[in-house]
Amino acid sequence: MKNLDLVAPAGSLVALKAAVDKGADAVYLGLRNATNARNFGGLNFTDTDIRLGVEYAHQRGKQVLFAINTYPQARMAQEWHAAIDTAVLLGADAIILADPGLMAYARHRYPDVRLHLSVQSSSTTVDAIELMREQFGIRRAVLPRVLTLTEIEKIIRQTEVEIEVFGFGSLCVMAEGRCLLSSYVTGDSPNNKGVCSPGHAVSWEEKDKVLSARLSGTLIDRYAPNEAAGYPKLCKGRFEVEGQVDYALEEPTSLNAIGLLPQLLKMGVKAIKIEGRQRSPNYVSQVVGTLRAALDSAERDPERYTARPDWNASLAKHAEGAQVTQGAFERPWK
Repeated sequence: MKNLDLVAPAGSLVALKAAVDKGADAVYLGLRNATNARNFGGLNFTDTDIRLGVEYAHQRGKQVLFAINTYPQARMAQEWHAAIDTAVLLGADAIILADPGLMAYARHRYPDVRLHLSVQSSSTTVDAIELMREQFGIRRAVLPRVLTLTEIEKIIRQTEVEIEVFGFGSLCVMAEGRCLLSSYVTGDSPNNKGVCSPGHAVSWEEKDKVLSARLSGTLIDRYAPNEAAGYPKLCKGRFEVEGQVDYALEEPTSLNAIGLLPQLLKMGVKAIKIEGRQRSPNYVSQVVGTLRAALDSAERDPERYTARPDWNASLAKHAEGAQVTQGAFERPWK
């Protein structure tokens, strides 16, 4: 039974070191611009930090994957080309891409560089994955969090492309790469601006100890005193519908696939990915450490593997919202 690579998020040099130290096999990161899908202010790497991070990871036998996974507008393609050039110059072990035009650029200019198909490509069928392999030589595909285990297994049987799936992190109401919802309020698409809610559209107001979150002036949520306030996103806001205030589109929930590790191993999944480049180094450290212990246990004896209560308790502390689910993999509906 093949081992699973553990792929961890790195939104900063501190987070990168934490991921490597806690047992990640690879980290993924982005530049400080709109070429990556976590383009938050104060997040991501300078070139100097990347050099230090790549050196730190490579000295310990770990890989660094560069996420250049948003879609360039035609008049701005050069910025994305430059990001690919930078990734190669700084020692990327692989580049994670969604846009076919960028894949063509990378394959033509750097034929030996390993390419991964981003979850932002929304590739949910073997035909889509095989097309990208035939045309651009992709080596790995990151599947959107909308497929069941049965669907994933069918894809693995029909392609030589490595398959990577998410094991822990925030769930999205959309199929990744297809979200236009934020653009209705903010004017910016998350698929080419790099964030669901761009900083210029976000505002907070506290009145009578109640915290209000707005996007471009539109009220997204109100938080009671001492209630945890998440980053405002339209899909996870609370709204009044027919006299009731609740999550109208999606309640904040995290995916936790720790109980499915033996099944993922058996079907031939190559890598488990942790979501959260926008999260803290403490999140990275604890989630990577927990999943490393669980993966090691599953690989040693998959038939007797059980997700320990303390592992689930540790991950629950870092869940978005008050609940976790395996539903993305085991949903009963079609």
